[in-house]
Amino acid sequence: QVQVVESGGDSVQAGGSLRLSCEVSGYTYSSACMGWFRQAPGKEREGVAMLCTDGRTYYADSVKGRFTVSQDNAKNSMYLQMSSLKPEDAAMYYCAADGWVPTSRWADPRAYAHWGQGTRVTVSS
Repeated sequence: QVQVVESGGDSVQAGGSLRLSCEVSGYTYSSACMGWFRQAPGKEREGVAMLCTDGRTYYADSVKGRFTVSQDNAKNSMYLQMSSLKPEDAAMYYCAADGWVPTSRWADPRAYAHWGQGTRVTVSS
């Protein structure tokens, strides 16, 4: 059984930085794509970034240049380094995983089979 666990959410001031972590266990696929999503109250869940073991990496336009995704295969973990945070970045952040996600659907929540419970990021102005 695949389990996905996020951590690292916190309350920060605008302009600050935060690093989120995502650990996946019970994963038996030979390849993997892991995505970060976020959902603010009253809004749809949106894709933030995706990183696959085949090297594909994508970012939402709203976070390009501010967020960086990385992985540690030895720890089955993925990280989202967030800097220059803005109040509009505040949301519940979710980590998702799947064996393979097509490029055209990297930001589609339905493309991922396994999800964590989320970690909350609050950004005050």
